Amino acid sequence: MPVTTAPAPAALRALVVDDEPLARSRMRVLLEQCPLPTVRIVGEAATAGQALEMIGRERPDVVLLDIHMPGSDGLTLARHVAAMPDAPAVVFVTAHAEHALQAFELEAVDYVTKPVRLSRLALALQKVERRRLAAAALQPEAPAGFLTIQDRGRTERVPVSEVVYLKAELKYITLRTAERSLILDGSLSDIEERHRAHFLRIHRNALVARQLVRALEKHFDE
Repeated sequence: MPVTTAPAPAALRALVVDDEPLARSRMRVLLEQCPLPTVRIVGEAATAGQALEMIGRERPDVVLLDIHMPGSDGLTLARHVAAMPDAPAVVFVTAHAEHALQAFELEAVDYVTKPVRLSRLALALQKVERRRLAAAALQPEAPAGFLTIQDRGRTERVPVSEVVYLKAELKYITLRTAERSLILDGSLSDIEERHRAHFLRIHRNALVARQLVRALEKHFDE
């Protein structure tokens, strides 16, 4: 049976908003150096108007936002962003610490002061990633034919056709393929209902792949 490798987690899509070109350049370098989560810069903006246009077009996961900019400032922009459907996360990146309370009232994920250290930026982005994964967990189950595994910040879809059996433990389900064991959140009943054509319940705590069953034998207590 061929071994399939799990796809790498999708990179965070980031938009950098700062009126200073040097600040944007510095942020770009830091984002490229960030170890985890990985980040893909989808654009840069120098004004709130440019940022709103790019948010609508690029659909970033996170907006790294300065506060003091010509025209509408970062706080005003954050209010517009918060009202959007599927709004991106906002991380303020500013030299002005006095706006932190207002920023968090606008539900900013984090507030990072300049000069920005890579380690501090990475912590902020990890918060964004946790929020993204939590939102994904509330989405409907993966399309028919797959089971979704979430482990240590990584999301993987396992084809149902590769599953040998599922066994309910105390607080989780063990999913077994021919190559490995994985931990799955959920209930056997839900899985059985969605994938009844593939799985056969052989015990209240176990489902097996129908195509692998050769015979069933019932034992009675003497």
